[in-house]
Amino acid sequence: MNVNQSAPPVPPFGQPQPVYPGYHQSSYGGQPGSTAPPTSYGAYNGPVPGYQQTPPPGVSRAPPSSEAPPASTAQAPCGQAAYGQFGQGDVQNGPSSTVQMQRFPGSQPFGSVPLAPVVSQPAVLQPFGPPPTSAQVTGQLAGMQISGAVAPALPPVGLGYGPPTSLASASGSFPNSGLYGSYPQGQAPPLSQGQGHFGAQPPQRSAPPQASSFTSPASGGPRMPSMTGPLLPGQGFGGPSVSQPNHVSSPPPQALPPGSQMTGPPGPPPPMHSSQQPGYQLQQNGSFGPARGPQPNYGSPYPGASTFGSQPGPPQPLPPKRLDPDAIPSPIQVIEDDRNNRGSEPFVTGVRGQVPPLVTTNFLVKDQGNASPRYIRCTSYNIPCTSDMAKQAQVPLAAVIKPLARLPPEEASPYVVDHGESGPLRCNRCKAYMCPFMQFIEGGRRFQCCFCSCINDVPPQYFQHLDHTGKRVDAYDRPELSLGSYEFLATVDYCKNNKFPSPPAFIFMIDVSYNAIRSGLVRLLCEELKSLLDFLPREGGAEESAIRVGFVTYNKVLHFYNVKSSLAQPQMMVVSDVADMFVPLLDGFLVNVSESRAVITSLLDQIPEMFADTRETETVFAPVIQAGMEALKTLFQPQTGAYQTLAKECVAQGCCVDLFLFPNQYVDVATLSVVPQLTGGSVYKYACFQVENDQERFLSDLRRDVQKVVGFDAVMRVRTSTGIRAVDFFGAFYMSNTTDVELAGLDGDKTVTVEFKHDDRLNEESGALLQCALLYTSCAGQRRLRIHNLALNCCTQLADLYRNCETDTLINYMAKFAYRGVLNSPVKTVRDTLITQCAQILACYRKNCASPSSAGQLILPECMKLLPVYLNCVLKSDVLQPGAEVTTDDRAYVRQLVTSMDVAETNVFFYPRLLPLTKSPIESATEPPAVRASEERLSNGDIYLLENGLNLFLWVGASVQQGVVQSLFSVSSFSQITSGLSVLPVLDNPLSKKVRGLIDSLRAQRSRYMKLIVVKQEDKLEMLFKHFLVEDKSLSGGASYVDFLCHMHKEIRQLLS
Repeated sequence: MNVNQSAPPVPPFGQPQPVYPGYHQSSYGGQPGSTAPPTSYGAYNGPVPGYQQTPPPGVSRAPPSSEAPPASTAQAPCGQAAYGQFGQGDVQNGPSSTVQMQRFPGSQPFGSVPLAPVVSQPAVLQPFGPPPTSAQVTGQLAGMQISGAVAPALPPVGLGYGPPTSLASASGSFPNSGLYGSYPQGQAPPLSQGQGHFGAQPPQRSAPPQASSFTSPASGGPRMPSMTGPLLPGQGFGGPSVSQPNHVSSPPPQALPPGSQMTGPPGPPPPMHSSQQPGYQLQQNGSFGPARGPQPNYGSPYPGASTFGSQPGPPQPLPPKRLDPDAIPSPIQVIEDDRNNRGSEPFVTGVRGQVPPLVTTNFLVKDQGNASPRYIRCTSYNIPCTSDMAKQAQVPLAAVIKPLARLPPEEASPYVVDHGESGPLRCNRCKAYMCPFMQFIEGGRRFQCCFCSCINDVPPQYFQHLDHTGKRVDAYDRPELSLGSYEFLATVDYCKNNKFPSPPAFIFMIDVSYNAIRSGLVRLLCEELKSLLDFLPREGGAEESAIRVGFVTYNKVLHFYNVKSSLAQPQMMVVSDVADMFVPLLDGFLVNVSESRAVITSLLDQIPEMFADTRETETVFAPVIQAGMEALKTLFQPQTGAYQTLAKECVAQGCCVDLFLFPNQYVDVATLSVVPQLTGGSVYKYACFQVENDQERFLSDLRRDVQKVVGFDAVMRVRTSTGIRAVDFFGAFYMSNTTDVELAGLDGDKTVTVEFKHDDRLNEESGALLQCALLYTSCAGQRRLRIHNLALNCCTQLADLYRNCETDTLINYMAKFAYRGVLNSPVKTVRDTLITQCAQILACYRKNCASPSSAGQLILPECMKLLPVYLNCVLKSDVLQPGAEVTTDDRAYVRQLVTSMDVAETNVFFYPRLLPLTKSPIESATEPPAVRASEERLSNGDIYLLENGLNLFLWVGASVQQGVVQSLFSVSSFSQITSGLSVLPVLDNPLSKKVRGLIDSLRAQRSRYMKLIVVKQEDKLEMLFKHFLVEDKSLSGGASYVDFLCHMHKEIRQLLS
């Protein structure tokens, strides 16, 4: 069950390193799920008074409980999150054009703040006028203005507003508020541009702080007439929108008779248009054109609707246009701009406080004194000098550290430095290790520690003269004086009991209960292990791995196997007293694979046959881990700690547990994953495992788990220069004190996230320093120290802080903080905390860094303009806002996965990639450009791949060309495609090769194997797919991106007032 490994030895200084194998990832839901019938949904983080809160007849909505959820009317395949369906028609990103702007019950009316955002690029596929001059204000959509020096004129877009209301809870309900509040005569706020120059090249990070901004009518300026146009002939309110390619027709909602009352919270009035401003109806995707039909779950305009405090006036026939999604910051555009601007040049780490390229950009790193961003990423690279300033800004100061990260083949692994018996040179006071920031003085005979300022003597064997600049003349010959990352060989003083460790062992613990045998899992695993044992991790040039292996099978008792090479057949020993666990044999349990090859093969052939007729359904869990730990303890004899729990004992013995689960029902993942979580291991979950559908995913994960580089029996400490200190840690590890992170195992995918707080004033000149030191044992049993150093700038101006933040790292930290918070606090409290903190960060920027402008303007820092969209994705995730279909086990599984994710993994997990497959040329070898994760970006004549690191969907539009269907699926029409298909047929044509190659490429980028699910448009599986279109409203009540941005604006205005 424990699969540990360690880094191969490092070649000589300067030699290129071999490439590491790619990595794969899996879906946590299991098989494709079908749908659940229509349900009534809670509000944005809470039920709305007046809404039906019990499920409609025929729907079971189980609360999270410790039992398997009952099947709903339309049964989903076991283990799959079956997401409910939107009534009979399609519900998309925004209210229907013809109905009252009443909130879809799955979400909640946000407050009453007008908002009209801008992005730093022209809106896609929209007509633009010539750029305005800086003095000119150029656009108006129902009163919305756009200004800015180089901003192109955006097309008119806007929304209807009701009167401002007082602020309610950050993410609770906002009773009686209009969708966005109201302005006189239905005017939206003018849209203006702050300091950001949009449409031009994105500015360098050293420029003054940039901003995307949004205004209210308070700022004057000339107004252009809005774009107008009548409805197309014959296109009434009930017709589908022509601009909506994948419209699903639906019966119109029943209109209410005049004067009748609606149940539920009152919606805003039908928005007003002045008679001088006729225009097209509001549409789903914010573009102009004919109206789209009414949709289920929305109210209809009807006589006698209340106006909620706005000025009474004659009802107008046409509502104003909705905020254009193309006019708000786009993750896709930001990612594309960064790739274009920073992907071609290597990132050289010699300069202090540089913000690295985004995780989505492919770039090379040249280590010149600071650790590569592959090892450490920070939320900000310029930190406030004082704690008061940090509290004012509310930007968390944190680093996401991945000490054993795999590097691309073009980059060298950290060099290994051997100082012999004297060991690595350290500061006498704070114990920091020698690094490029240490200052040599007195002709090189002493050095001053850069962390605590202590003066230390240089040992005679380490002495070297200084040059005219005060640097040692051998600085560039020594990795520890010139590089940000390097390794020291540890001396015996760094080993437990002052003895060098033995090489590690892997013990495979195999469940042989009835379900595991019946499903074919045991036979599959035994066959795979025969070949997999040849690929155990080894040091660089070693002919064979030093790792020994052992085998245990279990149901309600444990069976140990003696596979000593001198035996003709393996011998089994049974331990039936699981309450008092011991290892029945020492000699022959852990063996060298090559020596005992014949006996091991014989055992793996016999195990499926031995238990073929078993009727034993009961299994034990804790004694299994205890047995493995006892076996390692007996053989390795490390010090025994008086730990109270199994997990603590495992950590003390350097025993890391990786757990593969194959549940058919509720198994309490939260409890089972505690041991892997605390020992630095991994959990893999395959709900309702079926050999024919899931074997590739399981075997791929198993291979990667056994072969990955692991350092084990590790201890990590993060040291900082005077003024800040590490105060909190997130990840899969155990801590017995406040400073040491203990990891029985640590692989190249796992991160440890560290939060820092001020304990003194920092100095702008000297900056701040971090040093991460990881002491671990390699897979050959060699004790090593891996050191990563990073220097950050310090600032006295808030503008410098906001100019050097990294939103992806910020979201990684906030998600982990929130996911840990749900263990001790109500989910609503955790969500409110996140929203409040985000609002405080943006309000502080608005107040202190942005140029003066009207109160109705929302200004986002250039490097944080994606913070609202990404934060909304975190808030809508299954852990913080689960639908009724998300099981307790699924939530626990995702929670522990995210805890150890790196920044690239959380980026794609929370904002999935959506790739159109038929738009780019077939012969093009590059990945097709992504589109935004929203249903209105889907064309029913196209095919899309969606991936989030765990799930992989192939969505097929209903109007895809017959030739494309034939080339990909080898069937003649859309109707013949099998929904839920998990493997594409291998066909000899360019399109099939390209799509299968792209899928393989995506899987290689991820740490778990992603199982493919083919989804047809309007099929029952489409609800599951739509769950990942994160810019839209979610079925579980999550807000759309547009609505959440409006809500954040309201929160910020409340803070500023």
